Order: sequence, then structure tokens, then C-alpha cells
Amino acid sequence: MSETTFSVYQGLGEPVAIGAEVYNQILQHYYTEALLLDNMKLQEWGSMLAEDLVYTVPMRHTLDLASQSKTVIRTVMHMDDNYRSIMGRIMRLCGRSAWAENPPSRIRRFVSNVQVFNTDKSDEFSVINYAMVSRNRFDDDFFDLIPCERHDKLRKVDNGFKLFEREVIIDQALLGTPNLQIFL
Repeated sequence: MSETTFSVYQGLGEPVAIGAEVYNQILQHYYTEALLLDNMKLQEWGSMLAEDLVYTVPMRHTLDLASQSKTVIRTVMHMDDNYRSIMGRIMRLCGRSAWAENPPSRIRRFVSNVQVFNTDKSDEFSVINYAMVSRNRFDDDFFDLIPCERHDKLRKVDNGFKLFEREVIIDQALLGTPNLQIFL
């Protein structure tokens, strides 16, 4: 890594230049993912997932400045899913038994600060990105906001990329939304 690379990125590999062809392809992947999820095209989104997927959302807790590296609790999870459980959730959400999301929430995902890193495998990339999820339910006049940082691993395939690992670090220690029946 270059001397200008911040320590937070250590161990992630060489950064891919913003504007490089693969960077733009990955950025388009994230825009497509957000569009599919925002429009409840869950089965189409499911086709963007690798069968060896690991999808986790660990808990957070608040600590003093000296202990910031310990605020993510990976032994307790909001979500701890794999490909099979995600596909089961998709089937349930698309069926008649998704009472927590019927009527469905109105959701917008805003993806930014996309940083792409090469790995030791030429067809795999580590990606850190920020997501802001706004969610409105029923006839409420307010939005739930779920800001988070996503640590992803993508695998290049013939028709784009497949997500095979996602860890979502939610900024909040106490969730400001009644449930997490949505994908972050």
C-alpha cells in the first residue's frame, strides 16, 4: 500500500483507481442492487448472490474513544445468514406470509464512498461502501434512517459480479426501526 493509504484500509489489498473500468462496473453493480431492492425485485436481486454467501449484521455498542475498535460485537447478530436462508427470506417476502412487510415499506438506498480493493484472487474484490437506507411504513409522516458501512466481497462472473460476503456495520447501537425485515 502507498504511504497515503490510511491505516483503516490495511490488509485490504491495493485500491482500484476510481474511474477504472472494473471500478465503474462494480459501482454499476451497486446501483443495480439498490434499484432492485428498492423496487422489491427480490428474486432478481437473489440472482446477484453467490451460493457461498455469508451475510451478517453484527450488533454495536457505545464505548469511549480509546475503545472504538471494539464497538462491533460479532458474537451477537441482527442477521447471520447464508445463501439458503437469504433465499428463504426472499421466498417468504414474495409470498403471503410476510406480515411484517405487508404492506411493504417504501425504501430508498443511497450508496456512496465506494472503495474497491484488489485481492490475491484476480476475480475477487473487497469493497467498502456506505449506505443510507430510508424507510417509510404505512401512512407514517416520518422516515426510519439506517446509516451503515458495508464490507463486501464480490466475485467476477460472466455477466457481472456475485456478492459472496457482506458484513453490515450499522452506525446505531440502538436501532431506530421496528424490524429488520429488509436487506441492507
